[in-house]
Amino acid sequence: FPLKDAEMGAFTFFASALPHDVCGSNGLPLTPNSIKILGRFQILKTITHPRLCQYVDISRGKHERLVVVAEHCERSLEDLLRERKPMRYPSYLAPEVIAQGIVKSTDHMPSEKPLPSGPKSDVWSLGIILFELSVGRKLFQSLDISERLKFLLTLDCVDDTIIVLAEEHGCLDIIKDLPENVIDLLKKCLTFHPSKRPTADELMQDKVFSEVSPLYTPFTKPASLFSSSLRCADLTLPEDISQLCKDVNSDYLAERSIEEVYYLWCLAGGDLEKELVNKEIIRSKPPICTLPNFLFEDGESFGQGRDRSSLLDDTTVTLSLCQLRNRLKDVGGEAFYPLLEDDQSNLPHSNSNNELSAAATLPLIIRERDTEYQLNRIILFDRLLKAYPYKKNQIWKEARVDIPPLMRGLTWAALLGVEGAIHAKYDAIDKDTPIPTDRQIEVDIPRCHQYDELLSSPEGHAKFRRVLKAWVVSHPDLVYWQGLDSLCAPFLYLNFNNEALAYACMSAFIPKYLYNFFLKDNSHVIQEYLTVFSQMIAFHDPELSNHLNEIGFIPDLYAIPWFLTMFTHVFPLHKIFHLWDTLLLGNSSFPFCIGVAILQQLRDRLLANGFNECILLFSDLPEIDIERCVRESINLFCWTPKSATYRQHAQPPKPTSDSSGVRSSTPFFSTECPDPPKTDLSRESIPLNDLKSEVSPRISAEDLIDLCELTVTGHFKTPTKKTKSSKPKLLVVDIRNSEDFIRGHISGSINIPFSAAFTADGELTQGPFTSVLQSFKGKVIVIVGQVAKHTAEFAAHLVKMKYPRICILDGGINKIKPTGLLTVPSPQI
Repeated sequence: FPLKDAEMGAFTFFASALPHDVCGSNGLPLTPNSIKILGRFQILKTITHPRLCQYVDISRGKHERLVVVAEHCERSLEDLLRERKPMRYPSYLAPEVIAQGIVKSTDHMPSEKPLPSGPKSDVWSLGIILFELSVGRKLFQSLDISERLKFLLTLDCVDDTIIVLAEEHGCLDIIKDLPENVIDLLKKCLTFHPSKRPTADELMQDKVFSEVSPLYTPFTKPASLFSSSLRCADLTLPEDISQLCKDVNSDYLAERSIEEVYYLWCLAGGDLEKELVNKEIIRSKPPICTLPNFLFEDGESFGQGRDRSSLLDDTTVTLSLCQLRNRLKDVGGEAFYPLLEDDQSNLPHSNSNNELSAAATLPLIIRERDTEYQLNRIILFDRLLKAYPYKKNQIWKEARVDIPPLMRGLTWAALLGVEGAIHAKYDAIDKDTPIPTDRQIEVDIPRCHQYDELLSSPEGHAKFRRVLKAWVVSHPDLVYWQGLDSLCAPFLYLNFNNEALAYACMSAFIPKYLYNFFLKDNSHVIQEYLTVFSQMIAFHDPELSNHLNEIGFIPDLYAIPWFLTMFTHVFPLHKIFHLWDTLLLGNSSFPFCIGVAILQQLRDRLLANGFNECILLFSDLPEIDIERCVRESINLFCWTPKSATYRQHAQPPKPTSDSSGVRSSTPFFSTECPDPPKTDLSRESIPLNDLKSEVSPRISAEDLIDLCELTVTGHFKTPTKKTKSSKPKLLVVDIRNSEDFIRGHISGSINIPFSAAFTADGELTQGPFTSVLQSFKGKVIVIVGQVAKHTAEFAAHLVKMKYPRICILDGGINKIKPTGLLTVPSPQI
């Protein structure tokens, strides 16, 4: 719901502290109560109704302090009663809540006894509020709190609670003048025994409500983004849409949701603690004044009285939006209603448009903290996501620039192609029946990203358990491997209140990037993956590849956790978010490029060290610059021929479009098309041992024709591309003997016969084409031959000589012969 004329308010309280020397039954320290509250609070943010104030956020401070932010209306019941005194909460407590006293569960054995407070207690509280409104005064103001509570408990002995309350407060005449149906409603609400008191549903059947309910439009919660419901069923447009952006007095910010406004308020310098300190709700005193007078050796202290500032103060502080409005004063109305269909280059822009363009070139971490930039990105993504899946293409296009953190959860789901009735599917999965994997899940969860307050809360653990169990149960052909919990963490964090979406995202992510990784016997999948990764290291950084192979530091020793968890076991969540923003735009081969980029950041240390030092280096991975890693990964991805990362055990390619004509998820870092159907020119599968014996990757004849921009006719016709420059993209080195070369070769290729290519020392023999080969060092070089063993050896020699981007033509010259692309040189006269 939009903010409209409401405000944002904050109030604070302390959670009870735990003893410092107590551990749980699992040997781990007990979870602080503030973190328990933080986890349980999240569900309150999902309660939305036009006649309820919206909870927005909760933050945890020092010494178990919690600060809650919620929608706040300045006009309250206090104003209606024309009083300025605080509301006294104990006055509204139901008798059964007062009777239970203060219940403290022991730290060792939490009490399982259900507390009497519940919906029926709320009905009593409603009755007290209605009574006060009816008589126009507050109850129990002449009594102190303890006397007030005693009086409420004595109401068990009276025949008519309403009459006794009226006599006690001298308002019997007012009560007698009330309509009969109002008196009847008050009696129902203020029934002393909970068992006889009506529930809220039963109370709604009262004739008082049947008379007033037609005055209010019934509220139906709008359909969620990922559901089978029709989201546009009740869509309405403003009457005069042409004037929408022209009214200079319009408060466009008030039309945005309260979550967006609060997020922008924080970016604009909003500080919850500072606001509460300024209003003297949070009071601090010098540390020396907090020391006890006596401290025994066992830790027990005496002499210091209870700090009054730690007691509950229910004052709500209104958060001023002046600073945010001032920051956005130059943003015009058109920024709040961007057009999605047309090119916006000719449209009027805000006065700060130049600033916005400049912000787009800044580092990502700065863009994410720029208030105006984030406002524009949030509004744009909000509109695009509401049009999902019809605006899927544009979501992909904008995600290449960056993804606003506030919209990351939904954007990831859109990039992964999540659609349909995800809630019904998730609810249908049995997440309660015990299964053998339960024990391992219980062991793994307390170790997964537990530095994060949300994921470390008991509520976070319960959600982890349900989502992981749902995945295991719904994928009977796969098994739970350690690391699956780390994969789940980013999705659960971003969709903490939407387990179904977290599950749907995880279920879409794993087949795309980790196809068959979670088979019971996944050794063949992992081995093929690591072999291709080794070839990628040799392809992009032969010097590093040579060194790591010489010292025996193979990817099996360090890279399995990288790829099995897609780096979530390696990096903290805030780095994973930036990494996956880019990963989700690439295909299943993009993780190889991330792995190479990480190694290149550690390159100097790796080259300078031996096996033992490298093992130690990876046991405690140094700080990795994620933005640089992402940037270099994209560059590596664009330099890698598509078929070079071919894997036999990868997910089979999907069709380029579905029946609705919406584009499927395809890599956006290059101009390449989605994976085409397999043809005679595609790469062939080879045994794993043969793959391991080759240092350099193979590329398909299809890729070679594409990169050489050769025109193919007939059966083998493939789409050709326009080149941006006339410079050759790659060099083809034909290693057959001269006679075979003369009989027919690829246009533009050079001939370096394998038999005489290298000296006894492994150096390249000087010949007519040696200088050409050296001039292409750094560009893609494709080795073409007739004997696979020879091409592999020739490529390995060039890698030893530190030639980067060396690859082998899969199938050799025989793959090209049927295409009619081989040329024969004209005879010399």
